[in-house]
Amino acid sequence: MLDLQKANMFKRISAAIFDFILLITLTVGFMWGTSALLNYNSYSEKIDDRHDYYFHEKHGFDESTQYDKLTDEEKERYKTAETEFYDDKEVNYALQMMFNLSLIIVTFPTLFAFLILEFIVPLLFKNGQTLGKKIFGIAVMRVDGVRVNGVLMFARSILGKFTVGTMLPILAFMLTIFGVLGMVGIIIVGGILFTQIVLILFTKARTPIHDKLAQTVTVDMASQMIFDTPEELMAYKNKLQAENADKAAY
Repeated sequence: MLDLQKANMFKRISAAIFDFILLITLTVGFMWGTSALLNYNSYSEKIDDRHDYYFHEKHGFDESTQYDKLTDEEKERYKTAETEFYDDKEVNYALQMMFNLSLIIVTFPTLFAFLILEFIVPLLFKNGQTLGKKIFGIAVMRVDGVRVNGVLMFARSILGKFTVGTMLPILAFMLTIFGVLGMVGIIIVGGILFTQIVLILFTKARTPIHDKLAQTVTVDMASQMIFDTPEELMAYKNKLQAENADKAAY
């Protein structure tokens, strides 16, 4: 067996922080552009307009209205305004569109950012190196010591990091906020976070979910031997065995 030269935790954390800042910056930029392209604000403005109509114009309430300080008659009028507001077809359509567009604005810009920084860049640098990993001298390889290919990087970055590690918690949180999942969403987010912590703290190679999924490991670039193909790895092992056999003969 070849010695595994694991990247130390300081380098891994530093690279992860650097990559996270880049990822957030690119994602926010994509989100802003997607929001403008889909005209998201028009639905928010529609809801504000209908709210002003029912609460301010029709029933005489203003922004400073405090429900607790209203008289019983005013509270009944306020409840009527709420009922009329939420029964309004334009309001319901705008709310549904805002929910749908929110999912799109979160999902696709995040995916594009991951594709660029966590998939395309590592393929260009080779050895699974993101910009952060390149700076801090660490790399990603298969657990058997062979260089990662596009299929493994897709499994690690898109299926592992994006889908399981990022979007599942985000979507569960969003659906919880919108009242769709309730406690189930909190359990999903907590379960993924707990699993991630356990894998990082208690597995031998400190492998998070995405590394477990892709069967990869993060190593120190300067000291780890990484082979281009399984055949090259096998040839190296045969060479070592032959050398050890020659030494044993003497």
